[in-house]
Amino acid sequence: MANKEQNTCRLNRVGGGAVIEGVMMKAGDRASTACRTEEGKIVVVDKKFTSVRKKHKLLNLPILRGFINFIESLVLSFSTLEVSAEVMGDEIVEEQSRFEKWLEKTFGKTVFDIIMWIAGALGILLSIALFTLLPNQVALWIERWFDISLGVWKAALCGVLRIIIFIFYIMLVSLMKDIRRTFEYHGAEHKSIACFEAGEELTVENVKKHTRFHPRCGTSFMFVMLFISILVSLGIRVLCEIVIGWNFSEMTLAATGRDLSAFIYTGIGILILPLIMGLGFEFLMFAGKHNGPVIRFLSAPGLWMQRLTTREPDEGEIEVAITAIKCAMPEEFPDFDRDAFLIRDEYNNPPEKKKGKKAPEAPAEQPEDAASPSPAEEPKRTEETP
Repeated sequence: MANKEQNTCRLNRVGGGAVIEGVMMKAGDRASTACRTEEGKIVVVDKKFTSVRKKHKLLNLPILRGFINFIESLVLSFSTLEVSAEVMGDEIVEEQSRFEKWLEKTFGKTVFDIIMWIAGALGILLSIALFTLLPNQVALWIERWFDISLGVWKAALCGVLRIIIFIFYIMLVSLMKDIRRTFEYHGAEHKSIACFEAGEELTVENVKKHTRFHPRCGTSFMFVMLFISILVSLGIRVLCEIVIGWNFSEMTLAATGRDLSAFIYTGIGILILPLIMGLGFEFLMFAGKHNGPVIRFLSAPGLWMQRLTTREPDEGEIEVAITAIKCAMPEEFPDFDRDAFLIRDEYNNPPEKKKGKKAPEAPAEQPEDAASPSPAEEPKRTEETP
């Protein structure tokens, strides 16, 4: 009974994500990114990331906290991707150009920072086009081709199309060699968290025994959101077309001579995204703490999708994940030599202003066994999503 209570206390305390040749782990407001360099050494960068939910208690309300968590996860993902790119030498800047110096002096950002945010914005626009506009437009084409009216059931068809697009997208990107390796680190992240939550010592052999599928994974979150969007969109269609009597197809045809209903429902879909994200977050947090038959049934599709987004890691990738989780939880692993891996500590020494970046040097020596800490007192419990 005592072991069961101890394991329950470990649930939702740490989460993370895979990056280029590494793993990021976040516990509380500490985010530790561990990467394997080309020389084979493990290096770690610590960052402090305090959720706005701690500063404004109103943002901790159910549903709303899920949307806030999603936005913060995006911001943290950009930050950790930048760290991993530095470690891998993708952002070595020997001498800045005049434009780069002006950009950093004026906006406090490097060219890499700007490129990352532009890429993120383009990614969001692409997601809206693929998962919102395209399904609505395809449903409209199907109605025209078969000369039928789907009515409110068009929402269900759009939802099914989103799921199909999502699955094919994951299958296509998984064909890329670098993405497959990132999926291996994704599996290492899940397995190490599962080992920690089971109350076992974090060693390579112990981690290897655990599953690479986790109910709080971002893949599961996306899949849950897709299912919830079907229900919410169906409810909105019923409200607009049956209860209120708004037929956007007929209204736009009469006004413009074109059926613009796909664009209208795309706009509605964007507006209800915070609600869908919030509901998905609440479900994953609940599923992460409960393992009843109903929860297992509802979680099954998301766990199945993780067969595409995670792969079995090798021992070296597991070592990176173990290092990340131990660095992110110093109170839990006080005997772990973090300094042997830490190359930049922005948690205790936040940078005042960004300068031209160079790929950081790896520490000269590392202990042979990086995965044998002693258990200690548990820090304050927080909710994180792998």
